[in-house]
Amino acid sequence: MTVDYRETVFLPKTDFPMRAGLAAREPEILAKWQQMDLFARQRESAVGREKFVLHDGPPYANGHLHMGHALNKVLKDVINRSQQMLGKDANYVPGWDCHGLPIEWKVEESYRERGADKDAVDKVEFRRECRAFAEKWIGIQTEEFQRLGVIGDWKRPYTTMAYEAEAQIVRELGKFLLNGGLYAGARPVLWSVVEKTALADAEVEYHEHKSTTVWVRFPLLKGPDRLKDASVVIWTTTPWTLPGNRAVAYGEDQDYLCLEVDAVGEKSRAQVDELLIVAAELAESFCEAAGIVERTVVWQGKGADLAGSLCAHPLRGEGYDFDVPLFAADFVTIDQGTGFVHIAPGHGTDDWHLGRAHGLEIPQTVDADGSFFEHVPLFAGTRVLTAEGKDGDANGAVIRALIEAGKLVHKGSLRHSYPHSWRSKAPLIFRNTPQWFISMQTNELREKALQAIDQTRFVPAGGQIRLRSMIEQRPDWCISRQRLWGVPLPLFVRKTTGEPLRDQAVVDRIAAAFEEEGGDAWFNSPPQRWLGNDHDPEDYEQIFDVVEVWFDSGSTHAFVLEARPELKWPASLYLEGSDQHRGWFHTSLLESAGTRGRAPYEAVLTHGFVLDEDGRKMSKSLGNVVSPHDIVGQDGADILRLWVVASDYSDDIRIGQHILKQLKDSYRRFRNTLRYLLGALEGYDKAEALPLEELPELERWVLHRLWELDKAVRRHVENFDFHAVYQDLHSFCAVDLSAFYFDVRKDSLYCDRPDALRRRACRTVLDLVFDHLTAWLAPILCFTTEEAWGHRGKTPESVHLRLFPDLPDAWCDETLAEKWAQIRQVRRAVTGALELERAEKRIGASLQARPKVWVESATAKTAVDSIDFAEVCIVSAIDVLEGDGPSNSFSLEEVPGVWVVSHLAEGEKCERCWKVLPEVGQVAEAPKTCRRCADAVAQLKAAE
Repeated sequence: MTVDYRETVFLPKTDFPMRAGLAAREPEILAKWQQMDLFARQRESAVGREKFVLHDGPPYANGHLHMGHALNKVLKDVINRSQQMLGKDANYVPGWDCHGLPIEWKVEESYRERGADKDAVDKVEFRRECRAFAEKWIGIQTEEFQRLGVIGDWKRPYTTMAYEAEAQIVRELGKFLLNGGLYAGARPVLWSVVEKTALADAEVEYHEHKSTTVWVRFPLLKGPDRLKDASVVIWTTTPWTLPGNRAVAYGEDQDYLCLEVDAVGEKSRAQVDELLIVAAELAESFCEAAGIVERTVVWQGKGADLAGSLCAHPLRGEGYDFDVPLFAADFVTIDQGTGFVHIAPGHGTDDWHLGRAHGLEIPQTVDADGSFFEHVPLFAGTRVLTAEGKDGDANGAVIRALIEAGKLVHKGSLRHSYPHSWRSKAPLIFRNTPQWFISMQTNELREKALQAIDQTRFVPAGGQIRLRSMIEQRPDWCISRQRLWGVPLPLFVRKTTGEPLRDQAVVDRIAAAFEEEGGDAWFNSPPQRWLGNDHDPEDYEQIFDVVEVWFDSGSTHAFVLEARPELKWPASLYLEGSDQHRGWFHTSLLESAGTRGRAPYEAVLTHGFVLDEDGRKMSKSLGNVVSPHDIVGQDGADILRLWVVASDYSDDIRIGQHILKQLKDSYRRFRNTLRYLLGALEGYDKAEALPLEELPELERWVLHRLWELDKAVRRHVENFDFHAVYQDLHSFCAVDLSAFYFDVRKDSLYCDRPDALRRRACRTVLDLVFDHLTAWLAPILCFTTEEAWGHRGKTPESVHLRLFPDLPDAWCDETLAEKWAQIRQVRRAVTGALELERAEKRIGASLQARPKVWVESATAKTAVDSIDFAEVCIVSAIDVLEGDGPSNSFSLEEVPGVWVVSHLAEGEKCERCWKVLPEVGQVAEAPKTCRRCADAVAQLKAAE
């Protein structure tokens, strides 16, 4: 008679689905969090704890989220959730940058599309349109960030355009104004002709650009006696800057030659018998370019020999009748050109510094629209760049003038990396403009900032070197912009002296008004409102520039961290992409060091950029853009969150369909582990639990692994190394649990009687594994762990209201761990032999086997003999002998000293547990079962 024992086997049972369906389930979980106000509940539970404040670097409110946003915000969320579960109060306030050119540009585009004139619109009305644009995108991005599972104070985010923020920005500027750090100056800045404004370094990107190059004669008026009638030859990629030339630079220690031209090629502009001075190492390439086929060296010397020399401007007699001195400069190189650099103090940083050092005129030559001013001889009205950012006619006009003056030696072209606006993508120019600056020297700002860097923790550590080198080299901070949408630069300048008005009462009046009305008040109020009765408006000019947005974001610590009592100053952590060493990290440091003497952060963490699967930058033109919206809509946010931690985000990270497929496989491992735990724990009650001292060795080994993981996870969290958290937890699930512990203990779980100590011990440990694994995974797989926790029915009602469990040190057992490491090594050899038997069709399941194992190590033999090794190897019986195995035995190179010969197990197959044992069929009440299964069946019948 055949008996069906299937109903007597305790197979896992759970409603937790194998198929995740995250795209549909996650919004339901989000709705639950909103209904219970999870963020507020976390704050209530964290009252009195140590504060951990990750200050949000504000994204820009002008478009849908891209993969860089997803990486950044998910990483922040994983850190915040982890710190909260470590037992801290991780209060996260999201924020947005709202001012600046990108939004102003978009609003202007809408004007252009409908043929309207932006300049004809009231300034305040234009600013209101910009504010409305930012508000719209803040709403959209808020929903998109929350859909990623990012938890924070979404009801009270910060924005740089909030009235209280604009007021505080005024107060912060007032501090620099009052301490003398803020000053007016004219210097060359990177200028966008298209956008008609100066750009910060962080707003500049570099692309290949084709430039016209010229070699130009500067006739010597005064120099070494042997160089009478010679010309210094300069080389430049910007011919249009020559009207601004006021000097020539040379390398003091460089070798120079004076060449007498003996013969030239057919189209050469060089002249026979003329004398040309160039660097010795560049003479050959110069002659080849200029078509000089024969020459004689008539003088050679060092750059220092040219000290005190004077040249004539190449356009002398055409309005450029000043002398051009030669000066030594350490920025002169001999990589290309002639070894001489023409100096236009209004069109380059090095040029400006050299000009200032020698008291040169800093000429104003180019207007905001890229055209030469009317006072510029020969070139008034010509344009360097057009309004669309294309090459204008200035270069051509300068070159024609040089030809007519007989001063052009040669003309060519060069493709090289050139600064462009990251918005309009148009080339930029260096242009001398009157701007407002914060001095790096006044009040020792540079020294304070460098000292603050040394006191800050950087992850990775290389960020410290990068930021330090930038601060060491950076010029004064240009904080003014000639635009409308921003915090007004709240300054008055005395007309007679050009000095800014430094009056705390005026600053306070402006800040108070901005707090009530916003920065619009600056544009629609009379000057008397700000100046009060102490100053006559007739004596002052009101400045209508706006503050550059990097000062806005650099001041967020003042109107967020200091203004909100639930936060703290300085922040525990600033976290952004590595480009922010020159952006937010940089300006926040300078603002805070200048006003408070230290950095506004204790630690700085940087991540890389997101690339496609082939390591290329994403772009619409390449068609390789991966959208977080698409991933979330198809696979769910937890897949995206897993991608963040599965990657080494300290470097650039990649994403694409192949990578996503691998991630989904990893996700299934985690999900199936949780599902198995839920199924195996069906009906589990704490009364079933066994104390530590009653647990078998295998269960105590699992507890030791939990203890080890707890230490590792906490260490990784403190180091912000979530890539390591992912690796440790994935290995634990795949190797320790699925491939070993679950596999070994499924026989006991399925077939032991419910009150069997071994089964109770297993379920005791599985309950602990579930508790710990859901806690450790909660910051990463925030939706999946919430779903699993809900299926378990435990308290609290959300996994995100828990802390990482505290583990007793009694779980740590290094001696046991070493023993089981040996056992698992021997097991590997047995498992390998059984896999070969299955492949050869000699067995179907491992329970059909009775291997014979030889173990060389006496220690390993003792370890194996002390346990039920057949159960551990999932075979019906096993024989273990000490010594070497026979020549026909199976062995693994990576498991030396173990040999296996496979044999079939003796006896009959138990119809319930499938073990092959001689005892099967000896209990009449449960035919075709082993004694263990017969006992379990009898117990179940008795329970009925």
